[in-house]
Amino acid sequence: MKFSNIINTPLSWLGLKLARISSIRNLESFTPKNIEDIEADLSFMNIYRQAEAFTMVEIERCYALYKSVQYILRKNIPGDFVECGVWRGGSAMLMALTLLQEKTTDRTIYLYDTFSGMPQPEKEDGQKALQIWDTSEKNGNGSDWCFATYDDVHTNMMSTGYPAEKMIFVEGDVEKTIPSNLPEKIALLRLDTDWYASTKHELIHLYPLLEKSGILIVDDYGAWEGARKAVDEYFENAPVYLHRIDETGRLLMK
Repeated sequence: MKFSNIINTPLSWLGLKLARISSIRNLESFTPKNIEDIEADLSFMNIYRQAEAFTMVEIERCYALYKSVQYILRKNIPGDFVECGVWRGGSAMLMALTLLQEKTTDRTIYLYDTFSGMPQPEKEDGQKALQIWDTSEKNGNGSDWCFATYDDVHTNMMSTGYPAEKMIFVEGDVEKTIPSNLPEKIALLRLDTDWYASTKHELIHLYPLLEKSGILIVDDYGAWEGARKAVDEYFENAPVYLHRIDETGRLLMK
């Protein structure tokens, strides 16, 4: 019997199996990240700690969002800030707190979400999404996927101290609420609805409103097939450079 078979026998009781490190895919997820430069930015870390509990976004993407807000203000790029898919509001909180840090309260923050969890994925979203959804449904918690109520998000946003009149909450499926309830100009557009149909719809209606030199962030380009397909299709005839923030996030300057 091979040594690996001997070791794997008791491990199998726990549903585990010995494997060579070289055979493990996505090894970077097991490797500690070097984020010393981010952690050294104390102004960011102060804001991040206030929003961290209300977001699933990794610190690298939060930092990219933070620097994007600063860039927009320092370049005087006109327009409002838009997020589609807000969960508990952590990323939007980070926007608001950064605006306050920069002593700016004249930008409106638009938050688009169902406020009732994720809609069901479709064929275009790929087998991975469909399988995860099916498993969640079988476990009786499909509708709880990324669930956060309007009241929860509203409370979290109000806690930032950003002016209430400068925050617009748009409740419902983005494919129904957009193109109504739109800002005239967008300086920063953050898309985090994961699936193909919603992401494509957002790009069609919102990207044209993004100002020249404005920032587009797609949170799940590297994570979900649907989001990636929507972005690739939208820019197929007008290629853009998508900067890789981390394994999932992508950013471009218009």
